[in-house]
Amino acid sequence: MNVPETFFSVREELTLFGLSVLAGAAIGVCYDVLRALRLALRHGIWLTAAEDIGFLALYAVFLSAFASAAARGELRFYFAAGNFLGFALYFFTLGSIVIRIFRKFFSAAASVLRLVTSPLRRFYVLLRKKAKVKFVGSSKILKKDIKISDLLLPKHRKMLYNETENKKRKNVDNVVKKDQK
Repeated sequence: MNVPETFFSVREELTLFGLSVLAGAAIGVCYDVLRALRLALRHGIWLTAAEDIGFLALYAVFLSAFASAAARGELRFYFAAGNFLGFALYFFTLGSIVIRIFRKFFSAAASVLRLVTSPLRRFYVLLRKKAKVKFVGSSKILKKDIKISDLLLPKHRKMLYNETENKKRKNVDNVVKKDQK
């Protein structure tokens, strides 16, 4: 009877640990892409939290795929520890340099964009000032016209529901007289 091998040798475990460290560095590169996206497009705390949760979900899928492909489906603690070590080494060495380069690039691109669009922004500010004066004045005239039209429209106080079976209620005229005062 052939019994399949149920354990890893020390050499195989060290190889798997080294592969998990390299995979952790690759995960760090993926996280830098996400951080560069955050630098390029500023977003709020909720979207950042959703991105981080999605990243962790993708990492969970990656870890199970790594265990299936490289370790005969056996998930070991040192796979996650190796990923964390590789991620930390990349993040604090090359990752900080890469993000610094991205920050400089995006700030330079933003300054060039501000320089190119400054005439358009000045024109927009001037146009907005002129339009605001015009529309505020016309809205005051419109409010005045609405008040005048309210005064000119007759107000009917006797409504159809005040009559019941062709008989008028006793106090309907009194209510109308009180409302008109």
